[in-house]
Amino acid sequence: MIRCENLTKKFGKISAVNNITFQIDREQVFGLIGTNGAGKSTLLRMITGVLKPDEGSILVEDKPVWENPEAKEHFCFISDDPWYFPNATPEDMGRYFETVYRFFDSRRFYKLLSDFELDRKKRISQFSKGMKRQLAILLGLCAGTDYLLLDETFDGLDPVVRQGIKSLFAGDMSERGLTPVISSHNMRELEDICDHVGFLHKGGLIFSEDLVEMKLGIQKIQCVFQKEEDAALIEDLMKVMNHDVRGKLHTYVVRGEAQDVKEQFGKFSLVFFEMLPLTLEEIFIAESEAIGYDTRKIIVS
Repeated sequence: MIRCENLTKKFGKISAVNNITFQIDREQVFGLIGTNGAGKSTLLRMITGVLKPDEGSILVEDKPVWENPEAKEHFCFISDDPWYFPNATPEDMGRYFETVYRFFDSRRFYKLLSDFELDRKKRISQFSKGMKRQLAILLGLCAGTDYLLLDETFDGLDPVVRQGIKSLFAGDMSERGLTPVISSHNMRELEDICDHVGFLHKGGLIFSEDLVEMKLGIQKIQCVFQKEEDAALIEDLMKVMNHDVRGKLHTYVVRGEAQDVKEQFGKFSLVFFEMLPLTLEEIFIAESEAIGYDTRKIIVS
């Protein structure tokens, strides 16, 4: 488990991370989501010991991470702009990772290079942006660490490669208990892979919750009332988080279990009624507004 308590980091007068407390449990995909400049990269760099918090503490498997090689053995960090040695080839980087990560699986690494059609002897400087990111992710997966922290993981990857990487994550989670921690400003990108999400905005943690539990507790309804005046009565019966009207079609986002919500709407004469799945973006907007954030000022990619 990674435990972060009261983390704060400032750069001059700018507060990049402001008093954040949360934890990352083992063997789940943790999505760290937020707008550009929300503090995601700074937070990941503190967790991995690249940056020292101004305040607060970080424990990885109950060990403080700052200047502690024993704690850092548990994770590999892939930044949003992977760095490679000048004139290095994938083969060179594989040999380097072998010296840093004692469980680095070189045989698997070279197989994956072949699977993803990356030339092991070609200079990385000649790779495209997407190829460089693929290489970084493959190095991280083969490092054999308990946690793999990735900043803007899928940026620059085509859909086929993206799906292949997600399949590798799933396989490593099942076979050796890998815990991926993935940051992104694009919610759609992580929607089908995350088990738990933490939302950052302007350096603050809006919330950190299990995605399945969140979806079970929030429902999206589309309906048409036989008597239009009944629409106003819904807010007296349940917690309405969002209400949109287009002609006679009403769209509600309400808090509550699915069966309870159906029973409440069943008290009215409806011409049309349908429960729809919520996207991660819709959950973000609903939860943010529920705690007082003006989402009109938040750009959701």
